[in-house]
Amino acid sequence: MVLGATGGIGAALVRELEQQSSGRVLGFARPQLQLEDEASIVACAAQAKDWLGSAPGLDLLLDATGALTIDGRGPEKRLDALDPTALARSFQVNAIGRALVLKHFLPLLPRNQRSLVGVLSARVGSIEDNHSGGWYGYRASKAAGNQLLQSAAIEMARTRPQAVLMALQPGTVATRLSAAFSAGHETLTPEESARRLLAVLDAAEPTGRAQFRDHTNTSIPW
Repeated sequence: MVLGATGGIGAALVRELEQQSSGRVLGFARPQLQLEDEASIVACAAQAKDWLGSAPGLDLLLDATGALTIDGRGPEKRLDALDPTALARSFQVNAIGRALVLKHFLPLLPRNQRSLVGVLSARVGSIEDNHSGGWYGYRASKAAGNQLLQSAAIEMARTRPQAVLMALQPGTVATRLSAAFSAGHETLTPEESARRLLAVLDAAEPTGRAQFRDHTNTSIPW
């Protein structure tokens, strides 16, 4: 299952899964799935449960939702650019929305078999790796999303010990989200990023905690 299935990376993940797997792939995206509207998340989770039928649960859940530029505002570079409404919107999409996705979709994981959960994060969400400052709302909301994932992973380990939950850094990908900020960075195509992310997830083992890794399978500090 892919959430954010019409975005650059989300759509590439759907295509790769359809090519690599003999299983069924279901995707949700706006306007059906809206991170700011819990009722829409509940409805999509209910549809997913019906879609599963008698299957024990989701083998793979990929959350490719999130936003860097929201309501026309990009990341803030300085403290004097901070706006409380813009900050709240960033948290609403990148942290609260993610929490609600975890709330309603993680119960669809099987209890007694391996399952994989990958959520798109960002290296700038690492507090320890922050060496340049700036990007206040995006950094903070991504860090909050990572913390929410960590707490969910610890809880899930009690009832679904074979589940792997991972925050994934997809690289600088040639998508609409990163187009204005990718100058000077080596970029990946959405297809290459998707292939790498799926390989990283496939190689992972459950640890009872969330993991934070990039597209080269290198661990990122929280």
